[in-house]
Amino acid sequence: MGCSERRKELKRRRHRQHKVAQFRRQAEKASVSEKAGIAVKLRQLTPGAEQIITELGLEDR
Repeated sequence: MGCSERRKELKRRRHRQHKVAQFRRQAEKASVSEKAGIAVKLRQLTPGAEQIITELGLEDR
C-alpha cells in the first residue's frame, strides 16, 4: 500500500526545511556570486523563496 498524500506532503515539507536551513548556513560564508546561486536554488525549491531571500539579504533589488 502506498503512502497517503498527507505523508508525502509532510516529507516534502521536512525536506524543504532541511534544505533551507542548509542554505542559511551557506549564505553566511558565501561570496556575492555564491549568494546569487543560492537565491536561484531557493526559488526552485520553495514558493515562499522571495521572503527567505530578503531575510538573508541574498539579492538587493
